[in-house]
Amino acid sequence: MAEALPARNLQARRLFAPLGATYDRYSKLLSLGQDPRWRRYLVSRLRVGPDLTVLDVATGTAAVAIELVRRTGCSVVGLDQSPKMLETARERVAAAGLDDRIRLVEAGADDLPFPDASFDGLTFTYLLRYVDDPAATLRELARVVRPGGSIASLEFAVPKGIWRGAWEAYVRVLLPLAGRAISPGWREVGRFLGPSIRRFAAELPPELLLALWREAGVEDVRARRLSLGGALVVWGRRA
Repeated sequence: MAEALPARNLQARRLFAPLGATYDRYSKLLSLGQDPRWRRYLVSRLRVGPDLTVLDVATGTAAVAIELVRRTGCSVVGLDQSPKMLETARERVAAAGLDDRIRLVEAGADDLPFPDASFDGLTFTYLLRYVDDPAATLRELARVVRPGGSIASLEFAVPKGIWRGAWEAYVRVLLPLAGRAISPGWREVGRFLGPSIRRFAAELPPELLLALWREAGVEDVRARRLSLGGALVVWGRRA
């Protein structure tokens, strides 16, 4: 009998299952055009080249995987737990002519099907809100990166200062309304996103998040908020 997925993994799979074909278009729209820029900045934090291989966890529609290959020439293994998202990823990879550089794998981030030190770099996007034990997941991610390899992540963040009010208005009112106008699936995302980001910010404030990275064996950890605090990129290298 297959092992049951943790509660947050199941929640993520249910939430994103119907979104594959529309995910990139509407994530760009609902992020006010910022999501592609956030992903490009994420990719820019990795020190990889044509002879190296990167694991892209929570690859979704392979947007980061494709950007990695185009920007650095590396090879990529894209991993996601959602079969529906991987269907769209395969279509996007084929359309980009990158079947020979990107391999897609269905698996969860907290139990990677790879030996230790398998990859020269690792990226993940919007992942830690959907795992039950972020510290254990970070240790598992670091495990498969060779010593000295780059690791980088992108997560949503709650802005500070004068921008907090505008952010609250957007996620409480405008985002749910926009999601409802798009489709039933995006309506669920619109209702879920604001509360999930607040919970993530409360459970893993930046200071604790960076400490967990270091405990997982990642050195030179740095973080940068983008777009008035709407995204948080963290990066470092495997010890």
